[in-house]
Amino acid sequence: MLSLLSPTAEKWVAVSIFIATFAAVLWRRVPIHYLSLGAAALLVLLGIVPADVALFQDVNWDVLAIYFGYGVLAAALTESGVPALLAYRILLKTKKEKYALLLLSGVAAALSAFMPNPVVVLALAPLAIEMADRMESPLFLYLICPALASNAVTTVSMVADPPALILAASTGMRFLDFYWFKGRPGLGTLSVIAVAVALLTLLVQLRRMNKKVALPAEKIEVSYGASLLFVLSVLALALIPTRHPGIIGLILGVASILLVRHRWRAVLREFDIRSMLFLAGIFVVVGSLDKVGAIMDFSTWIKTIGASSSLATFVLLVWISVGFSSFVDNVPYTVLMIPTCKYLAQMLGMSPYPFYYGMLVGTGIGGNITPVGATANVLACGILEKRGQKVELAKYLKISIPFTFAAVLAGQLLLQLFWL
Repeated sequence: MLSLLSPTAEKWVAVSIFIATFAAVLWRRVPIHYLSLGAAALLVLLGIVPADVALFQDVNWDVLAIYFGYGVLAAALTESGVPALLAYRILLKTKKEKYALLLLSGVAAALSAFMPNPVVVLALAPLAIEMADRMESPLFLYLICPALASNAVTTVSMVADPPALILAASTGMRFLDFYWFKGRPGLGTLSVIAVAVALLTLLVQLRRMNKKVALPAEKIEVSYGASLLFVLSVLALALIPTRHPGIIGLILGVASILLVRHRWRAVLREFDIRSMLFLAGIFVVVGSLDKVGAIMDFSTWIKTIGASSSLATFVLLVWISVGFSSFVDNVPYTVLMIPTCKYLAQMLGMSPYPFYYGMLVGTGIGGNITPVGATANVLACGILEKRGQKVELAKYLKISIPFTFAAVLAGQLLLQLFWL
């Protein structure tokens, strides 16, 4: 399809559609999957994004397939009784509700250092729901806090998030380089400290959740088929070399349906297809910004305003990355910012690694600020809305802003101390 607009007009229209879409998503008065799919369709109709590019390049089918697989598995896990047993044992080990929820968030962070954070959110959702039900507490915190924690560890390991993998591939870094590199503590080591600081903010936020955890002794019947599928799927994602990990997600989804074949219709009804459709549309919207050069313009702007000193440029990269990733996917941003960081370092006659690291901390953790800035948060909000609970932006920001700023600021100061 030929474009109906000039290149300049395309850029302005794409940026306008992007801003309008995310404003409407944050307003949350219209189902968000309608908004993203509608925006994607409009971009295709206007010729800004060709239909084949939207379908086969912009939409990340591997992500959607993995989401499908683990979404169905989450329903199978709920039925297995394992989340109920884990919730019971976690609550037995804690005396107050706030510590139980902090422990759940810590588990989410630990798992997400080596697994995709959307996978962790989906896998822990049945456990979070079970714990909230047992404590007779609102589900909001039980889903949002682990989601924030899972997204905060995006720089803890080389495999924690796609931007970390992109950096490693671009620079030749190896797995252990994230912990000790060029005679200094690496990005992963410093990120562990930053995440610990962020988790402390949760403890402050949860300080009034002082319900005593007092549970009667009970025996919970469980089956371990779904848990075995979960372990096998994680091993497959970690160990099997494949360009299309979505295949593993599809196999997992089909296997989960077969596992609960006696109630497969009910399981599929529980699956949150709305969040998956939202992500599909957002991939196209963000891809349009890349296509029209808007993200590259943003990178060029950074070059013009931040190259006066290494410290000023470093801080600018960190916090602009936070703001940018609060609304858009961090993968295309990371791809474009790596050469920008290298160029800035050459101008200042220094190593590019402080800029790489600062940019990665900002874009990795910054997505936590808004409900749509990271896939993990989108999924957590989707689960809440599917259960009839509206996600209020002000309520979300009250938790996310202190958490995110604490993690990013701690990471920034540690990087300044060891790398600048």
